[in-house]
Amino acid sequence: MTDVNIKRVKSSDIEFKDRLVSIQRVTKVTKGGRTFSFSAIVIVGNEKGVVGYGLGKAKEVTSAIAKGIDDAKKNLIKVPILKGTLPHEQEGKYSGARVFLKPAAPGTGVIAGGAMRAVLESVGVTDVLAKSKGSSNPHSVVKATINALIQLRDAHTIAQLRGMDIERVFNG
Repeated sequence: MTDVNIKRVKSSDIEFKDRLVSIQRVTKVTKGGRTFSFSAIVIVGNEKGVVGYGLGKAKEVTSAIAKGIDDAKKNLIKVPILKGTLPHEQEGKYSGARVFLKPAAPGTGVIAGGAMRAVLESVGVTDVLAKSKGSSNPHSVVKATINALIQLRDAHTIAQLRGMDIERVFNG
């Protein structure tokens, strides 16, 4: 995968909605007792094709979520959405997690579980069939889903890359 396909977006001028995917309590045992801290995975998106994810760690839950939101706004990508669904089928993988995304007919809804659902709803996809294979770790599933979304390209982008009209892309 090359960085040519990744379309980074600036977070200014955009109104984001954030979704908490997972929160973990981490315990560190020392001679003096137990120390608790929290890590939070957060997805931010404008529901119009821009999405990002972030990880925040802190001693308090609210601080961890706030740090996750700030981190997510630094890692935004632009995703092509075609009539509320994806332009084509796509697989993504990260570590042990593998995801499969497939466009769906209008009215189908978001058929996806947990972490994938949060990412797909934040990006603004309304109809999609999705399957998560392998690891169910929320960190890995979110990153695999983002990886699949980065690889998506619409017909206009392909025509522009090939230097031809959009009709020639469809007709061959």
